Amino acid sequence: MVDADPAQGARLRPPEGEDFWVFGYGSLMWHPGFPHLEVCPGLLHGYHRHFCVFSHVYRGTPRRPGLVLGLDRGGCCRGLVFRVPAAEGPEAIDYLYEREMITAVYHPRWLNVRTAGGPVAAAAFVVDSSHAQYAGRLPPERVVELILQGHGVRGPCVEYLENTVRHLKALNLRDRKLEDLLERIHGL
Repeated sequence: MVDADPAQGARLRPPEGEDFWVFGYGSLMWHPGFPHLEVCPGLLHGYHRHFCVFSHVYRGTPRRPGLVLGLDRGGCCRGLVFRVPAAEGPEAIDYLYEREMITAVYHPRWLNVRTAGGPVAAAAFVVDSSHAQYAGRLPPERVVELILQGHGVRGPCVEYLENTVRHLKALNLRDRKLEDLLERIHGL
């Protein structure tokens, strides 16, 4: 289910004539932007949600970067999986590449996600730790600074954090680290 694309390395392709799943752990949860038939909670093992990507477009600029979430190695991540209808598959993949691969900071992957209905293979975008925009593990003060300064074409970084925490809570998929980060920022 992977095609070679010289411009972006390996490119995901949807299974021919079949619905497929997409895993969302950040803004895809509240703004997927592609048609889907079903959405349900999913648990991904081997990766965790982490503010580890310098944002130069959506939530910051190259001169004043923001910080956004990436799927980084280790742990697990609770999010949502969206079932994309087969007829919309190629367009959905194109949309996801336009959105997620704008600076090629992610590696597109098919990953196994656990759902209440059983495991599904879902398209996901894992952070590339060798990319210049990979922030790695920053001190908490620096994370706060970048989130407070970040403002890009999709708005402020703080709004991104607030939306993520609000949607996780509404879905009963709490992320205590993100909640603590938001409390710290609101306390300033």
